Amino acid sequence: SYSSSSSSSSSAAASSEVELILVKEQNGVQYTNSSVVASPSSRGCTPGSGEDVARETWGKKMDFLLSVIGFAVDLANVWRFPYLCYKNGGGAFLIPYVLFLFIAGMPLFYMELALGQYNREGAATVWKICPVFKGVGYTVIIIALYVGFYYNVIIAWSLYYLFVSLTSELPWLKCNNPWNSPNCTEPQHINGTVLGNRTSYAKYKNTPAAEFYERGVLHIHESRGIGDLGLPRWELALCLIVVVFILYFSLWKGVKSSGKALDKITFFISTMPYIVLLVLLIRGITLPGAMNGIRAYLHIDLKKLNNPQVWIDAATQIFYSLGAGFGVLIAFASYNKFENNCYRDAILTSTINCVTSFFSGFAIFSVLGYMAHQHQVNVKDVATEGAGLVFIIYPEAISTLPGSTFFAIVFFIMLLTLGIDSSMGGMEAVITGLSDDFKILKRNRKLFTFIVAFGTFLIALLCITNGGIYVLTLLDKYAAGTSILFGVLIESIGVAWFYGVDRFSEDIERMTGFKPGIYWRLCWKFVSPTFLLFVVIASIVTSGELRYDDYVFPPWSNMVGWFIALSSMLCVPIYAIYKFLILPGTFKEVMYCITPEHEHHMVTEGNVRQFKVRQCIRYKYNYILLIFI
Repeated sequence: SYSSSSSSSSSAAASSEVELILVKEQNGVQYTNSSVVASPSSRGCTPGSGEDVARETWGKKMDFLLSVIGFAVDLANVWRFPYLCYKNGGGAFLIPYVLFLFIAGMPLFYMELALGQYNREGAATVWKICPVFKGVGYTVIIIALYVGFYYNVIIAWSLYYLFVSLTSELPWLKCNNPWNSPNCTEPQHINGTVLGNRTSYAKYKNTPAAEFYERGVLHIHESRGIGDLGLPRWELALCLIVVVFILYFSLWKGVKSSGKALDKITFFISTMPYIVLLVLLIRGITLPGAMNGIRAYLHIDLKKLNNPQVWIDAATQIFYSLGAGFGVLIAFASYNKFENNCYRDAILTSTINCVTSFFSGFAIFSVLGYMAHQHQVNVKDVATEGAGLVFIIYPEAISTLPGSTFFAIVFFIMLLTLGIDSSMGGMEAVITGLSDDFKILKRNRKLFTFIVAFGTFLIALLCITNGGIYVLTLLDKYAAGTSILFGVLIESIGVAWFYGVDRFSEDIERMTGFKPGIYWRLCWKFVSPTFLLFVVIASIVTSGELRYDDYVFPPWSNMVGWFIALSSMLCVPIYAIYKFLILPGTFKEVMYCITPEHEHHMVTEGNVRQFKVRQCIRYKYNYILLIFI
């Protein structure tokens, strides 16, 4: 409420409030107490304050920061960035990488944190700021759900490796195991003759470590392709159950209600990767050949910058690394206190994420240099990325060290914590996004969390069959490829061009006490959408045929993949069409679709902020021209 200097003005204020309540009832718009009062000061309250008085908040600021960092710092920081940096010119790759960080990565990161914190809603209901874009929220929620189907399987692999590492001799050290093929060759017997002229050591499939991964864990040799999956492997199924239970009991009560137990879990899984990386780096730099690996990692080849693929790799890496677009940052920020400094959080967490990627390269390439020294080959012959790096090459290097069991245990604990933290973020985005939209789910959060966790487990069983790696590869390419880029592109357009950069900046000023500078506003309005459009086009143009090593997927699997991708992307146009169809056809009423819900009374009065310049004397508030310029 607000005070008045006279009874007449007080009466006008009261009637104004009643008028807004009636508008709410007539148009079916859900308002909160703070947005009902027609006063500039009311905009200073969080839009969800009426309904969200009881909305839980983070117990401590550190819980939020660790959760965001834990989500953003994932397996890709270890198994993708170091190799991309090495392949694309070493230190030269940092030029486009840092450039895209500042002009697109940080602005998008900042935008999502501010969006979630101000509106205090999940990825779907946050679009009360521009209702026609609510389909974007469903898009990112579906994508987060899809990612959980296969990402949890990678965590289960890490857990399985951790279990089998609890022995005096690591099982991938020698060839005399039931899963090994007759062609298995121990590393000390591998030379140029065995490898052949065109086969690098990293691509050789008959080392004990490679055969343990593909034959002992995946059992890929028992499948002829994606059309021949077989039954789930019981060992991996047990590991997957453990992963799902960890996720469920970490999230079932929410971010605050779980109390000290959640605090300890968050602290452990967020800080453990850094401790392990430091241990592995210290051990790595003491190995023979380590400096050769680090020099290869940091070598500067500026000529690489002439290759457009280098810039595409830098753009896609910075986007996926920071994790914008999955609804996680919006969900996490929605539990912040309204006055929290989200600007500082965005700068701090995005910087830590990128520094972690760079730092992990030293731990990785010191060991790759050692591998190259051991086999008398170049670093390029052992350098690789993805699962081949963390489940074949690195474990093989560890197995040759004194105290190999210890280093294997700490390495797979690192992978486990990196994966769990990111998976928790993705599942929380789904839970928060849907429970904020459907209140019955919020009232039954424990049951809903169980349904989500158990549902991801059931689908994930397809990925732990003999041919499960083919399902995982298909999901990895299509579930969160072009679709997530498309989702964030539409999100940035919705915020910057329909809701309006000026209005968004005012929201941030109400929270932090200062308005974002011209740099951030230009990035949000022009640079970030252009960047995302570039990355979307690049992802489509560079999308080749789907394959896993030498196996080429059949054409029907690509059709299934695009169906998966479109199933999330189509939420945007389908919801927009639905929203327009359910409204009567007058121009004024259609404007409800693109006007924030707390300003729907302006549509009723004929004052649509996006289309008119109008001085509202009663509220002493200027409405700025934002005609989609």
